[in-house]
Amino acid sequence: MKQLSQTLAIQTSGRHFYDVTQKVLDWAEQSNFKEGLLTLYVQHTSASLLINENYDPDVLVDLESFFERLVPDGDPLFIHTAEGHDDMPAHIRTALTQTSLSIPIKEGKVALGQWQGIFLYEHRYQSHERRILMHVIGE
Repeated sequence: MKQLSQTLAIQTSGRHFYDVTQKVLDWAEQSNFKEGLLTLYVQHTSASLLINENYDPDVLVDLESFFERLVPDGDPLFIHTAEGHDDMPAHIRTALTQTSLSIPIKEGKVALGQWQGIFLYEHRYQSHERRILMHVIGE
């Protein structure tokens, strides 16, 4: 049994889904694990990780439209606005999505399904450098 980790830095340019699939797959392949578990963890409270469809971009547009309706920016319900009208909605979006993902490695490959991609979901309108800790344990 062995383990390995590395931090992936992603520069965002505002609220958007950033496809990080290939960067994660490349790192996992270079790690030379045949079997194991890949864990991804975003080290922020206003960004999250998703596995979702990476074929039809309308899926991501529809997801963002849903979140805009579910958690509107500037809602007077929110008192935490220290960094702007998107501050508290960003934290709620993070709470409703995921900060970590676990994906098996099988026969040397990350076992994503057909049409599945890995996305960093930036919840803020400002650009940020986001860090994703990639960790694999296995053989």
